[in-house]
Amino acid sequence: MISLAGRDILHAWGKFVFTGIGLGLLIGVTLTMAGVYRGMVDDAKVLLDNSRAQLWVVQKDTLGPYAEPSSIYDDAWRGIRGMNGVARAANVTYLTMQVVHASGDVRAMVTGITMDGPGTPGWPPYLVAGRQVTRGHYEAVADVTTGFKLGDSIRIRRNQYTVVGLTRRMVSSSGDPMVFIPLKDAQAAQFLKDNDAMREQRRRTAANPAFNRPGAPDLLDAMTASQSTNPYVNTVLVQVKPGYQLQDVAESIRRWKRLQVYDRTQMEAILIGKLIATSARQIGMFLVILAIVSAAIVAFIIYTLTLGKIREIAVLKLIGTKNRTIAGMILQQALALGVIGFVVGKITATLWAPIFPKYVLLVPRDSASGFVAVMVICVLASLIAIRAALKVDPAEAVGG
Repeated sequence: MISLAGRDILHAWGKFVFTGIGLGLLIGVTLTMAGVYRGMVDDAKVLLDNSRAQLWVVQKDTLGPYAEPSSIYDDAWRGIRGMNGVARAANVTYLTMQVVHASGDVRAMVTGITMDGPGTPGWPPYLVAGRQVTRGHYEAVADVTTGFKLGDSIRIRRNQYTVVGLTRRMVSSSGDPMVFIPLKDAQAAQFLKDNDAMREQRRRTAANPAFNRPGAPDLLDAMTASQSTNPYVNTVLVQVKPGYQLQDVAESIRRWKRLQVYDRTQMEAILIGKLIATSARQIGMFLVILAIVSAAIVAFIIYTLTLGKIREIAVLKLIGTKNRTIAGMILQQALALGVIGFVVGKITATLWAPIFPKYVLLVPRDSASGFVAVMVICVLASLIAIRAALKVDPAEAVGG
């Protein structure tokens, strides 16, 4: 039976190989899409790991700094730092925007960090080149995927920054590389307006009689000054002292500070369940469509090969070949086509994963599941050809 299937494959090897390559490209796309989802999940986990926080303190009734906008006063960290069980607390801001570079704009998550030194929550945990930010203004540490180099000048809003350090695998939950700058600069960047907008705002404020009172000349100046500063941050990252329970510390912050607090498990559930869920459903639908297309291709080629050898099948029946032997021969051809396609697909996915725009994480479990799925699809697709072969009349071997 194996030799019969092998000889039949060799007889139509061109069609068989080209079909296997086409099927392999589809399988490669399927494995890549699964890898994109795995990469998104891994990016979310890396984002949380690299923050080195155990608790995220955010605006009440929000889902935190990554899933929803969150604004809390930048002096809230002092009260949180003094609470029982809190080891460290640090303000952080996040702003996804276009960072201007000589080679072109780069979409990045600009992260504002306090100047408390390495080890502070929110700081990049390690560098691959250069040094950490040491000045209070106009220095930046960037992820290597931005394409920036040490000494490069980048523009964030109206200000120029010098790249003094490079880090790796510091990305947002959507895969955007992170750029770290001093907190005060990041706060200004979130609400910094251009000169025309600032003049218009001051004109409107001066024209408002509630702020420009003859008996209160300092009120207008105070209002103008308050409009040019940003007293908010997106979150306070908290590390807990050894021996204290996370939930006890979190509940204490919720109770006394009237803020929302999430631990690592909750934050991961928000990132994966809220931000990535929609993408996961889209990828899932895409995988289903690819599976249907792959099944159709296998069914068509095996059925075509079977119809092309109706007389040979009739001869086999005439000499007493059992139906299960004929069915097994067709099934082996389908499985061989699946194996060729999977090998081509696996190689293709491995080769183009590093140059894919998104981070693609290919895991052995997905490959194993993919191989099993391909084999099942090939078995099901071969049933149409097997049914056609079993209906062949032995009399057709002699022209009946």
